[in-house]
Amino acid sequence: MKRIKVKKGEILQRKGDLNSKVYQVESGLLRSYAISEKGKEHIYMFAPEGWIIADNVAPDESCDLYIDALEDSVIIRKEKEVQRGHDMQKLLKRLSVLQKRVIRLMSASAAARYDHFVETYPDIVQRVPQKMIASYLGITPEALSTVRSKRKQ
Repeated sequence: MKRIKVKKGEILQRKGDLNSKVYQVESGLLRSYAISEKGKEHIYMFAPEGWIIADNVAPDESCDLYIDALEDSVIIRKEKEVQRGHDMQKLLKRLSVLQKRVIRLMSASAAARYDHFVETYPDIVQRVPQKMIASYLGITPEALSTVRSKRKQ
């Protein structure tokens, strides 16, 4: 296993790249995101310490997502064919979290989505800008500000 040090802002994968990689975060914080035709970022997932992040495309297909470092990070690059056992459990957990997120985006209020975000990523709230959290939740930064101020009351 080779540990790789990446600097904040370093892009590990771009949309259109071939042979998506799987990364396990030892320290730091990564994210994956798409950019719409209008240039708006849509954050797909955050990956703090202990999480795995990847673009789930076939080896011969081009990637859909960008992956970059939000903080200086230490990561381990995994093979696309993730080993059974511990890594498989992490991926299954990740898929479960993402499935629940999609369902929540379709039906839950902004306040409920924010509450779930804080529950899922308790350490990230203070580590990323509010606009990134809003992007992840599918709301505007102003709507997020309103939700947060109501939570403080």
